[in-house]
Amino acid sequence: IEVMIEALGDLGETTIGENWRTYFPVVGSIFFFVLISNVMSLFPGLLGSTSDVNTTTAWAIIAFGVYNFVGVKTHGWKYIYQFMGPSIWNPKIGGKTWHLRLLMPLFLPLEILLHFARIITLSVRLLANMFADHLVVMTWIGLVPALVPAIFLGLGLLVSFLQAFVFALLTMIYIGQALEEAH
Repeated sequence: IEVMIEALGDLGETTIGENWRTYFPVVGSIFFFVLISNVMSLFPGLLGSTSDVNTTTAWAIIAFGVYNFVGVKTHGWKYIYQFMGPSIWNPKIGGKTWHLRLLMPLFLPLEILLHFARIITLSVRLLANMFADHLVVMTWIGLVPALVPAIFLGLGLLVSFLQAFVFALLTMIYIGQALEEAH
């Protein structure tokens, strides 16, 4: 467990930046919840909660809420600039810099739509991959003797780790993006 936490912390430091420790409890909680739930599903008769769309969607909404909170907390309401496209001209008028974003009518609706689509992609990615993994493992357990299912159980364990890692990594990437200044 210590090795996993250390590796996740190193990844958080490179992905999120110098303030990674502030957000690590949330990312670590997501990682270990998803991991334990995925591993639970490898035991016949147990269904981990990542087999339910409500749970995967809830964690996706939590990740969405966290990184948006981080963005608003860091940048204030200027966080919305990330969705308005590039600043084409930055004139200084009266000692203040104004950012002219001519493509904002095009960028804003698309960026907001794509931003909310992250909830769906996080949720469906975890649900579909774990559903497929559990289906393969359970099918092989029902069809053949003990040796072949053991191979698929090992593969299932690997997939469980990878899916927890991917979910946590994407959350860290989104938090890192929320911390960046809009261009």
